[in-house]
Amino acid sequence: MRVALPLRRLARIQIQPSRRAFGAVADAVDTPTLGADPNPSYSSVLRDAVTATKPRNDWTKEEIAAIYNTPLMSLTFAAGTVHRRFHNPSSIQMCTLMNIKTGGCSEDCSYCAQSSRYDTGLKPTKMVTVGSVLDAARIAKENGSTRFCMGAAWRDMRGRKTNLKNVKEMVHGVRAMGMEVCVTLGMIDRAQAEELKDAGLTAYNHNVDTSREFYPSVITTRTYDERLETLKNVRDAGINVCSGGILGLGEKPHDRIGLIHTVSTLPSHPESFPVNTLVPIEGTPLGDTPPVTFDVTLRTIAAARLVLPHTIIRLAAGRTTLSEEQQMLCFLAGANAVFTGERMLTTACNGWDEDREMFEKWGLVPMKSFEVPQLREVGF
Repeated sequence: MRVALPLRRLARIQIQPSRRAFGAVADAVDTPTLGADPNPSYSSVLRDAVTATKPRNDWTKEEIAAIYNTPLMSLTFAAGTVHRRFHNPSSIQMCTLMNIKTGGCSEDCSYCAQSSRYDTGLKPTKMVTVGSVLDAARIAKENGSTRFCMGAAWRDMRGRKTNLKNVKEMVHGVRAMGMEVCVTLGMIDRAQAEELKDAGLTAYNHNVDTSREFYPSVITTRTYDERLETLKNVRDAGINVCSGGILGLGEKPHDRIGLIHTVSTLPSHPESFPVNTLVPIEGTPLGDTPPVTFDVTLRTIAAARLVLPHTIIRLAAGRTTLSEEQQMLCFLAGANAVFTGERMLTTACNGWDEDREMFEKWGLVPMKSFEVPQLREVGF
C-alpha cells in the first residue's frame, strides 16, 4: 500500500551570482526569495542575514536562535551563499599548532588533559627552545601551512618574564618566515599583549568555550568575564582575536546559540572562530562523554557563518572523526580553515599529506598568508 507522506516546505533561496573579486562584497545584492517557514520570523531573520553587506554587533539571542533552528538544508545553503560573498570558497587556511609547554596547568577545565588536577598520564614538560619552535615552523611552511600557532599550558603570564621573552623570540622568528603567527598562553594583561604585538603577533587565541550560563559547569578556576577581559586586552593592543568554543561538553542547543552570541556582540567580531568537538580524554571529568552528532557541528558552523560573515571559521579539535564528505559539507557551509600537521597539542591531527590529497580531489587550495587583508584588521 502506498502512503503519501507530508513534506516540510523548506526555505528556498535564489541568488544570482555576480562577478567580483573574492573578499569584496557585491555592491548590489539580490534579495533572496524565501518560501514558507513554520515560523515566519525565521525567514525574516534569515533574509536579513543573507543580504547583509557587513558584520553587525547587535545580535540578540532570539535572532541567532531563529537562524540556528532553521531547517538544516536551508541553513546550510544560506550559509554557503553568504560565505561565497565574503570569501573565496575554494581557499582553506592551513594552520599548524605546536605545544610549547605541556601539562602542569593549575586550571580545572574538565575537558583538558593538561590540567594538573586530573590523572591523564600526561607528563608535564618545561618550555621548549626557540630553535625547536623555528625548526617546526619551517617544516610546517614547507608542507603548506601558512599560520603557525603555539600553545602553553598555564593559567596566565604573571611572573613569567623569561617565558614571555622566549615567546616573543619565537613570534618574531616565525613572522620573519612570512607566516602568520598565533599564540595561546592563558590570560594576559594589556602590557603583555602590547609586547606580543610589537614582536609581530598576528592573532591571540583565547576561547570562551561555551555560553556564559553553561560555562561554570565546565570550568570553575577562571571566570567567563576573565576570558572576556583577556580578549579586550588583545583587541586593545591591536592583535587579532581568535576565539571559539567546544561542542560536546554536555551543553544544549541554547548554549551553542549563547556561544555565538558572545563572540558576535564583542566590539569587533573575532578574526577567527575555532569550532572544536570534544576529544574525550581518559582521566578527565568528561572522559566518558558521548560524541555530538555531525549535524550539531554542521549547524553550528552554518549559523556562525551567517552571524559572523567576515570571520575565518576553523575546523579544530575533533576533525579526525569527520569523513571527507562531512568536511566538505562544513566547507560548503562556511568553514575555511583547518589545523593540519603532526599533532594538535595533546590530541591527534589530520596530516599534511592527507589534507593535500583531499584538497586536490575536491578542488581546494591552501589560503596564502595574509590573503584577505581586511581580515587582519582589528574592527570592521
